[in-house]
Amino acid sequence: RVLSLELNKDRDVERIHGSSINTLDIEPVEGRYMLSGGSDGVIVLYDLENLSRKPSYTCKALFSVGRSHPDVHKFSVETVQWYPHDTGMFTSSSFDKTLKIWDTNTLQPADIFHFEGTVYSHHMSPVATNHCLIAVGTKSPKVQLCDLKSGSSSHILQGHRQEVLAVSWSPCHEYILATGSADGKVKLWDVRRASGCLSTLDQHNGEKSKASSETANTAHNGRVNGLCYTNDGLHLLTIGTDDRMRLWNSSTGENTLVNYGKVCNESRKGVKFAVSCGCNPEFAFVPYGSTVAVYTVFTGELITMLRGHYSTVSCCVFQPHFQ
Repeated sequence: RVLSLELNKDRDVERIHGSSINTLDIEPVEGRYMLSGGSDGVIVLYDLENLSRKPSYTCKALFSVGRSHPDVHKFSVETVQWYPHDTGMFTSSSFDKTLKIWDTNTLQPADIFHFEGTVYSHHMSPVATNHCLIAVGTKSPKVQLCDLKSGSSSHILQGHRQEVLAVSWSPCHEYILATGSADGKVKLWDVRRASGCLSTLDQHNGEKSKASSETANTAHNGRVNGLCYTNDGLHLLTIGTDDRMRLWNSSTGENTLVNYGKVCNESRKGVKFAVSCGCNPEFAFVPYGSTVAVYTVFTGELITMLRGHYSTVSCCVFQPHFQ
C-alpha cells in the first residue's frame, strides 16, 4: 500500500487553518482523531472517520482553539500531541514560550508551563507507565522535563551547547530520551540518572581522521532539527541542515552508514517527519520542498515523491491502521 501511495481523490480534510500548518498528530488509541497546529496559534481537532459511508467525503473539523479563544497560543504552534493513553487530553507548545495541557472535552487548559525561550518541540513517551514526564526542547540548551503529575518543570538535562530543536522518547524504553540540537549533536539520555547523558552520537563511529582537530562527537555538520525512532525503538533517524538523514542503532549508538542521498532541509526550526508501522520493509516519509519523499529506511533508496501540495511541506503523519 505504501509503494502505491498517491493523492486521494475521494477524501480530503476540511480547511480551517488560514496560515501554514506546522504539526499533526493522530491519537494512538483509535487512530480516529487528528490534531493540527498552525503558525497563527490555532489548533484544530478533526474526525478522520467516514461516518457517511459514501466513497467521497471530507474529514470534518470537530472543534478548534481559534483566535478568539481566551487561551489560544499567541504565536506559532510548533508541536501538538495527544496524551498517549486516552483522547481526553492533548498537549501543544508554541513560540509564545508555553506548553499547554488541554482537556479535550472542555477545550480549556488544565495546566500551562512557561519557559524562558521559544518552544521548538515537546514529546510524551508513548509507553511510559511509571512517569508522566513531557520532554521540552527550547531556545535554551537545557532540556526541560515537565511532570504532569506534580506540575513541576524543575527537572533539567544539561549537555547541549545550543538550542534544542527536537526531542523524542524511545518507543520501547520509557526512561530513554533522544534530543537533537543546533550544536550538531544528538544525545541519548536515561532520565533516571543524575548525570543523564548516556551517549552523544558520532557520525564517524569513533574513526576521526588524525588531521581533524575535532574532538566532540557530532551527528550532523549542521543543526539537528528532526528525530524519529523506528516503531520497534531499535533505530533512530535524524535529519540535519547539512542536507543529510542518518540512521543510528539506538542501543549501540552506531551510525549504520545508510546513504539517503541529499535530503533538502532548510528549515530554521524543527522538521516533523514520520516512519511507517507494520510494513516490510519500513519507510520514512520526509517533507522535501513541496513534496514528501518516501525512503526505504534500511537501504536508503528513494522510492517516490508524493506530490500534491503547492508550497513547502512542514509535517506529515502516518496512519498505521490503514497504512
